[in-house]
Amino acid sequence: MNIRNDADGLKSLLGVQSQSSAGQTAKTSSSSSSTAALTADQATLSSAGSEVAQAASLSDVRTAKVAAVQSAIAAGTYSVPASAVASKIVDALLNNSESSK
Repeated sequence: MNIRNDADGLKSLLGVQSQSSAGQTAKTSSSSSSTAALTADQATLSSAGSEVAQAASLSDVRTAKVAAVQSAIAAGTYSVPASAVASKIVDALLNNSESSK
């Protein structure tokens, strides 16, 4: 198996020029053909990014509380009572079992 030939075949399949042929092509091609190749690329952007930004600005996140919790976690002083965790788990399990009926 000749890996070099396989790589060259893959490059030709993908339309990528090898370094040696790219240098020869660059010397012989005109600037208009390289400009045409550059302008042929196209990108389409969705509106998802702006929708996320808009939702974030309209959210009811309490930034002061979030910052306080983040700093407590970073300092290692944030603690949650085990009874509160257990209560939330039980509530979630009961709500899931009632909604599945």
